[in-house]
Amino acid sequence: MDLKSFSQAIQQIADEKGISKERIWETIEMALAAAYKRDYGKRGQMIRARLDPQTGKVKMSQIKIVVDETMIKSEEEIQAEETARATAEAEETARHFAESEADGLPVAPQRRRDADEEFSSEAPTQEKRVRFNPEKHIMIEEARATNAQVKPGDELSFDLDYQDEYGRIAAQTAKQVIIQRIREAEREAVYGEYKGKEGELVSGLVQRIEGRNIFVDIGRTAGVLPMEEQIAHERYHVGERIKVLILFVERSSKGSGVFLSRSHPRLLKKLFEMEVPEIATGAVEIKAIAREAGSRSKIAVVSHESGVDPVGSLVGQKGVSLSTVIHEQGGEKIDVIEWSDNPEEFIGNALSPAKVVGVELNESRKEAVAKVPEDQLSLAIGRAGQNVRLAAKLSGWKIDVRSDKKAEVAPEASEEETSSSVEEKEAEKSE
Repeated sequence: MDLKSFSQAIQQIADEKGISKERIWETIEMALAAAYKRDYGKRGQMIRARLDPQTGKVKMSQIKIVVDETMIKSEEEIQAEETARATAEAEETARHFAESEADGLPVAPQRRRDADEEFSSEAPTQEKRVRFNPEKHIMIEEARATNAQVKPGDELSFDLDYQDEYGRIAAQTAKQVIIQRIREAEREAVYGEYKGKEGELVSGLVQRIEGRNIFVDIGRTAGVLPMEEQIAHERYHVGERIKVLILFVERSSKGSGVFLSRSHPRLLKKLFEMEVPEIATGAVEIKAIAREAGSRSKIAVVSHESGVDPVGSLVGQKGVSLSTVIHEQGGEKIDVIEWSDNPEEFIGNALSPAKVVGVELNESRKEAVAKVPEDQLSLAIGRAGQNVRLAAKLSGWKIDVRSDKKAEVAPEASEEETSSSVEEKEAEKSE
């Protein structure tokens, strides 16, 4: 392959993987260095390769870190480390032998880890001293014979003879380096792209279903929709297109994990932002959302421009905007109410569709008593206490709903108590 075709192949990989062309060049250089070290290098050496994209020529060099006496471990320190390591290995071997013998298993041989087996190009410090290795360290006196301006911790480069023939194992090493580094770069690119999209709404295709987790293709990667973030009773099918919220993105050993949600309240907000132009212009603002995904939600809105009806804006002409969002959420009921800075008024609105006669507040305990007509009591409480529970979440107040005749008392916005209250009322009606 000539240099032009090689460059085109690099550009194609960069475009497909979403990785910079420079990052791929660096990966190839690391692979060449790894192959060179495998066949021609020495233990402990730090090899660096430079590939000229204009000429295609490769330059090999050995890197040595400049050190002084204060950065080198003494013989006593080395001996103490060797003794401690040998003791630890002996104890580990004895423990492993005892456990294996107790289980009737064969004892696996313990592999000794040499101090020079792993190396880093990071310069040693006085706090983190190193065992001197002439293949990767150079004393400052010797280094200054080459460069008088060099300081401890600097790197010196020494040219090596380039070799263009490599064995099968060296070629396999280079291949593994390229695959690993490109995967890492791709993961970083995916993480960087989707980390900035946390809290955003995206459209994706259901890719596969594994247990209770749904994997959704959202572009450059597949995000996971866990069971707890799904809408209750909603069923998903491979190839189906759904809208999901990017909940959060995290790094892991297996790559960048993108976690999605269909049940988060912010999903409703994003859907309305797409459907209602008044929200995009800032004329209407969604102040609060209380949601029980798949069943019912309450949304409080406020207008920042005179003459703009916030509730009507979200409902839309002939209810089109609201219907679109409801359809997207699988028929979830949505109550749109008007926000108010007055707690009594806002709590009254939050209990919609019930008509509230009056609200009494206990501000120190953040509790409210809402009075409704006797025939509105069940409506205010809602099925299994859902209406008053959502109103409490929306307003941030603990709410009791009571009959205006004080004959019947509806309990607080707790699920167990409201459920029992509704059951008692239904039993009375049946009698």
